Amino acid sequence: MEEELKGLSSSDVAARIARGHVNVDASVKTRSIKQIVASNICTLFNAINFVLACFVLVTGSYKNMLFMIVIVLNTAIGIVQEIRSKRTTDRLSIIASSKVEVIRDGVKQEISVDEVVLGDLIVLGRGDQIPSDSLVVHGTCDVNESLLTGESKLVRKEAGSTLMSGSFVNAGVVYAQVTHVGADNYAAKISAEAKEHKAVYSEIMNSLNGIIRFVSIIIFPLGAVLFAREYFTGAFVELNDAILSTVAALVGMIPEGLILLTSTVLAVAVVRLSKSKVLVQQLYCIETLARVDTLCLDKTGTITTGKMEVDRVVTLGDCGIDEADDAFYSIADADEDPNETAQAIIEYYQDVIPGPDAARARKGRPRSTSHAAKKHGIERVIPFSSDKKWSGAVFDDGSSYVMGAAQFVLGDAYGTVKDRVEELARNARVMVLARVEGFDDDGAMRGNPRPLALIAIKDQIRSTAVETVRYFIEQGVDLKVISGDDPRTVSGIANIVGIPHAESYVDATTLLSDAALENAATCYHVFGRVTPEQKKKLVGALQAAGHTVAMTGDGVNDVLALKASDCSIAMAAGSDAARNVAQLVLVNNDFASMPKVVAEGRRAINNLQRSASLFLVKTVLSMALAVCFIILPWQYPFQPIQMTLISAFTIGLPSFVLALEPNKDRIKGKFLVNVIVRSLPGSLTAILVVLGLNIVSYTALGLDYGQVSTMCVLATAWVGLLLIVRISYPFTPIRIALIAVVVGGVILGSTVFANLFGIEPFTQTMIVAFAVAAVAAVPVFNLLYSVLGSWHAKRQSELV
Repeated sequence: MEEELKGLSSSDVAARIARGHVNVDASVKTRSIKQIVASNICTLFNAINFVLACFVLVTGSYKNMLFMIVIVLNTAIGIVQEIRSKRTTDRLSIIASSKVEVIRDGVKQEISVDEVVLGDLIVLGRGDQIPSDSLVVHGTCDVNESLLTGESKLVRKEAGSTLMSGSFVNAGVVYAQVTHVGADNYAAKISAEAKEHKAVYSEIMNSLNGIIRFVSIIIFPLGAVLFAREYFTGAFVELNDAILSTVAALVGMIPEGLILLTSTVLAVAVVRLSKSKVLVQQLYCIETLARVDTLCLDKTGTITTGKMEVDRVVTLGDCGIDEADDAFYSIADADEDPNETAQAIIEYYQDVIPGPDAARARKGRPRSTSHAAKKHGIERVIPFSSDKKWSGAVFDDGSSYVMGAAQFVLGDAYGTVKDRVEELARNARVMVLARVEGFDDDGAMRGNPRPLALIAIKDQIRSTAVETVRYFIEQGVDLKVISGDDPRTVSGIANIVGIPHAESYVDATTLLSDAALENAATCYHVFGRVTPEQKKKLVGALQAAGHTVAMTGDGVNDVLALKASDCSIAMAAGSDAARNVAQLVLVNNDFASMPKVVAEGRRAINNLQRSASLFLVKTVLSMALAVCFIILPWQYPFQPIQMTLISAFTIGLPSFVLALEPNKDRIKGKFLVNVIVRSLPGSLTAILVVLGLNIVSYTALGLDYGQVSTMCVLATAWVGLLLIVRISYPFTPIRIALIAVVVGGVILGSTVFANLFGIEPFTQTMIVAFAVAAVAAVPVFNLLYSVLGSWHAKRQSELV
């Protein structure tokens, strides 16, 4: 037959190459580095700050441009993170093989996978990964399509069968003709969709963008009016002074350090998680996972290890356990090409041989101490066949046994063991051992098989699965198991690890419409025989119902769902496709790492909410004062460099320290609402104090602009300190040290570096005015903090 399989000729290959029918997937859709750099630099946020910097540059007061350092750092972090993500995605390759054997001009030759052309005749044997969609023209083989379909059972392929790229040949040899190449391959289509750039949803990022958009709408009109009022209609304010005070107002409105803080805090979380063998491939996914309320679990590789193990051996009738053990072990070990089931049996009994009594105790079954399980000498082997579903052997003592699926081995006699088999099959694969008279020349059984024992082989469940599942249940996360396996098997395993409502399962092959699938998404918790496209639709249906969905997976069949989910998690031992498209990769392949990720996300979000309130104080204060000083007849009381002093010690430093502290509290409420409510006591108090100082100083005390500005700067720093004290409660050594550093930093800046920050020496009149304002600020701040805090707590409890 091989002589008849000539394959393509050299001229055929050349013609196909000329037409572009080559197995190269050039459909990468990630953004180029140039596009990434441009998109991070050319933002509205950066544009606003650049324009403001240009205005300051015109005045020649270069010290007032220090605020641009934060802008540059924030942009650099964004570019580095996105380029890193791009490079990871571009390495995505479902087809891992580098070489394939083809027949061309009647001669076998080995070529690279990307040299395969349409119509090529390829030769595939055990262990080979199928490089392109193909049609079997000769031979038979068993194919493992689990990475594509999620179905762990081997699929028999013969002449006329289709082979899908990305699957593996488990046994046999076939000659197949390539039907698709490059981007037309099944695996390539999944890969292409996985590579598409997807904007990550982040409530924090969206909230920050919302603040920037709001500021951008009002900042320049407000700035123009403020400048016009000060320069054209004010009390003879110099041009440069009017520009600087206007820029100070506008810079104060922009929470530029908050974006840098967010990126830094999440970057620190990435480093912390890497120490726990968790690779974070997208910064904001940490936040998303902390907000997840629905977690979709893939069975294989997540709940289970992907390996099989013997659960128990049950004898029937008068068969002794020793006879059953010896026969099971000998038949499995005699297979020259053992499948997963045979390997599980071999490993099980190899554990028994060195210590039979201890091993039996571990398995919880009685054991005769006469001898351990041993491998008999075998005179003849009847190899396993996908058609007959059993294998057999003739031992050297003349006895003959078969091992396989009970229905196929026993035939009409299956009814005698049916109830016992179905009982064991609830969460395991079951095979029967039977004695027969022998085998004919064609390998068929002779005589009526007599059942001796049953062996139950189950998926190996991760030892940490139960504890991890319990954690998510306690956190109020709804768990759903989505698998390509038999729904009954999936349900049994889900029940073992404690998935709520595991008995409620559905066979996805019965969900024939999108409406049925959407309804099932909310009604069931276990899904079996789910196709890759259905997995994606299930995730979408849950999202449409208002859920934040995380998805775990390790195979190509999980890629589309991983990409569609709000947060995607893959095992490092899984396929390249799943690993590279996932936002989180569990390097140690242990689902038990997930609680650490959730805890890290909660720490980041809760602390960011607390720290962000410091930034919003400056934003609200600057906006309100800008409006007020358009009306008031005095110059805006701050310069950009003074806002830098306030930002550095009462906002930047404390926000970074507080944002890195442990915090495992559940996420409550919306980020933006939480931040604004916490910032209002400080901002309102600061507004009242600054306005009060201006009115009293100009109308009653006769102070000049420099003196008023000095008191306003320090009064604002004082209110910032009050907020730091409140959000630092209960006090810890590090929080006490932080407060001391804040106080010391402001004092140092206003004394040693007074000229740099435009701080005037205090007169007796200034001391009295400042002291009165500082004392009055305390009860006002505490009252506002208590009232707004109580209202917000009540509102959150009503929402829950």
